[in-house]
Amino acid sequence: MNQTIIYAAPILGVVALLFTFWKSAWVSKQEVGTEKMARIAKNIADGAMAFLKAEYKVLSIFVIAVAALMAWSGTTEGSSPLVALSFVLGAICSALAGFLGMRVATKANVRTTNAARTGLGKALEVAFAGGAVMGLGVVGLGVLGLGTLFLVYSNMFGVESQTAVTKVISVLTGFSFGASSIALFARVGGGIYTKAADVGADLVGKVEAGIPEDHPLNPATIADNVGDNVGDVAGMGADLFESYVGSIIGTMVLGAVFIGDATVNGGAWSDNFNGLSAVMLPLVLASVGIVTSIIGTFFVRVKEGGDPQKALNTGEFLSAAIMLAATYFIVQWMLPNGWTFGGITYSSTGVFWA
Repeated sequence: MNQTIIYAAPILGVVALLFTFWKSAWVSKQEVGTEKMARIAKNIADGAMAFLKAEYKVLSIFVIAVAALMAWSGTTEGSSPLVALSFVLGAICSALAGFLGMRVATKANVRTTNAARTGLGKALEVAFAGGAVMGLGVVGLGVLGLGTLFLVYSNMFGVESQTAVTKVISVLTGFSFGASSIALFARVGGGIYTKAADVGADLVGKVEAGIPEDHPLNPATIADNVGDNVGDVAGMGADLFESYVGSIIGTMVLGAVFIGDATVNGGAWSDNFNGLSAVMLPLVLASVGIVTSIIGTFFVRVKEGGDPQKALNTGEFLSAAIMLAATYFIVQWMLPNGWTFGGITYSSTGVFWA
């Protein structure tokens, strides 16, 4: 197996996490603002952390119980107890993605508000840095987890036949299942709390006491803002992680089908990656996407009086253009020029345009 390409995913996953730690540290160094702003921000952060602590405590019991059942069912022929390990690691990474995003969000909220007092450019810089931590934290954990497990399981079970590759992918799917489990509870649980706090704050504040909406004198306002963080940040982070990981694993499963049944020039499937090019391609593209996304973050800048949406579009379109070009060359490099599967002929160029 090409050793360089198999290690690319875990390495670039670590790069993404290092970038998020750097951005998170930068956000933390920004000025909080007045004493009142700092006090309110601390109350929101404390409430958000208290909610996550209670939620993750319950979820940990669920994860342990399901992992035990999966380990027991994995003792049957054709399966492996290691699927339970994949499940636990997927759940941990999903929970960690939500935690990292919420932690930096509670810091970036008040610092963005304070930065807006001086100018639009600084406010966008702080807000975007907080969002970058969330986004790259999700993809970094996903690529690191999948890449590492794929490397470990490939060495354990081997990849010399379609049966062996299928077993590697089957065990790896537990990672996606773990991520989905946490995302389900984090999204729904956070959403219920968010809406309950929102409606409660409005009923008590505006209807009963005549206090303006989101006024700090209304204690429920703090709960409302806590809900915005745990639902729209932590819950969304776990949800994005689950979707990201699931899409990669799903494509790897489709790629594994080609190993035994597809033909290249009338012979068995072959490439420069021990026949694993179609399986590894999704993971490689996701890893390269980390690099292009990091590059794009440095081009999100806005001057005073400028259009923030235009600045965001600049970074997004630049990353997309670089990724598009890189994808073409990677697909041409990894996949055979053409192959036949199920009586239909495919090509690497066709995969790119798809």
